Amino acid sequence: MTARAVRRLTAFLDGEDRPDIPNPIHSTAVAHAHGFAGPLVGGVTVYGWLVPSILELLGDGWLSGGWADVRFRRPVYPGDELEAVAEGPPGGPAALRMAKAEGAAIEGEAGLGRAPWLADLTLPSDRQPVPPHEPLPELTLETAPRGRDLPAMAVALSLEDARAWALEKQRDGHERWTGPAALAHPSWLAARATPLLKHSYAYGPSIHTRSQIQHLAPARAGQQFTVAGRVVDAFDDRGHHTAVLDVAIIDAAGTLVTHLRHTTIFLIRPR
Repeated sequence: MTARAVRRLTAFLDGEDRPDIPNPIHSTAVAHAHGFAGPLVGGVTVYGWLVPSILELLGDGWLSGGWADVRFRRPVYPGDELEAVAEGPPGGPAALRMAKAEGAAIEGEAGLGRAPWLADLTLPSDRQPVPPHEPLPELTLETAPRGRDLPAMAVALSLEDARAWALEKQRDGHERWTGPAALAHPSWLAARATPLLKHSYAYGPSIHTRSQIQHLAPARAGQQFTVAGRVVDAFDDRGHHTAVLDVAIIDAAGTLVTHLRHTTIFLIRPR
C-alpha cells in the first residue's frame, strides 16, 4: 500500500534586496548577474516546505529519529507554484519531490530510523565553541581545510526565534514549532552549515546543492546549541568550486541531536 501526502504553495522570499543579505544570490541583481531569472529562494527554506508532507507520511517520530536526503535540481523563484510531495508505504521510506512547472526543484528520500548513508558521515572532534576568525580568510580550493575540523560555534535558539523562523520563513504556525515546548524547525537545523563555514571563511554568492540530514534526538528551542563540523572535501565541479561539510548539532546537555552533510557551491562558475 502506498500513501501520498501533497501540499501546494506559492514560493516567497522576504527581504531579498536588503543591503545586509548574508548570501547575495538571494538578491535580484546578483542572481541576474549569474544568469538566473530572479533571486533564488534558499535551498533549506524550500526543503522546509517539504516537511509538512514528510510528517504527514512518517509522523512526528521522524523529528527525533528519522532522516532525509534532498538534492536541489532547479532554482526556485518567488511566485513559483510548487507541489511538495512525499510518497511511499506507511512508515516509509518516502520518495520526496518539490515540483514546479519546469520539473522537479527537489528530489530525494526520507525515512525513519538510521539513514543508509549515516556511517559515511564523520563526526568532528573539535566541539569547543570559539569566536569567529578576524579577519576571515578567503575560502578557495587551495585554502579549504580538507579533512580537518572547523572551529565550532555556539548558537542560541530562543523560543521567540524558533517561532519567528517557523512563521516567517516557513509560514507554518503549528504548535510543534510555536508552542511552549517548541522544537527547532528541521530547516533551521539544516541551515546551520552555512553559518559554520562563514564562521571561519569569507566567500561570495553560493548555491546549496544537497543535504543529507539525520535527526537523532529532539532539538528543543530555548537553549544554546553547539555547531561543529569538518570539511570533508572541496573540488572543482565543471567550473563550480564546491565544498562538502559534515556538521554535528549538539544541545546544551551534550546530546547529538542532528548529524548532517551539506554540499554547497561556494564559487559559482562564471557565465
